[in-house]
Amino acid sequence: MTVHEGGPSARDLEDGQLLKELEAIHRTRHETLLHASDDALTTHTERMNELEREYVRRHPQRAQTSSRTRAGARARTGEDD
Repeated sequence: MTVHEGGPSARDLEDGQLLKELEAIHRTRHETLLHASDDALTTHTERMNELEREYVRRHPQRAQTSSRTRAGARARTGEDD
């Protein structure tokens, strides 16, 4: 298993572990943004991106809610394409 400063490589995590890591990093994101050092924010961002890219790589056909797309957002606000 590849290990780096931010924990095990996202590719090495089992699906359940990957989801737990994603939940934890998203839960701590706001506080990190507001109160962490620049280095800590950079590390947090890099790890979050790594985990999210791995999730999307594993689940390219994940369920997508139409209201979470640009077209769906425009429809909600009445904007044209």
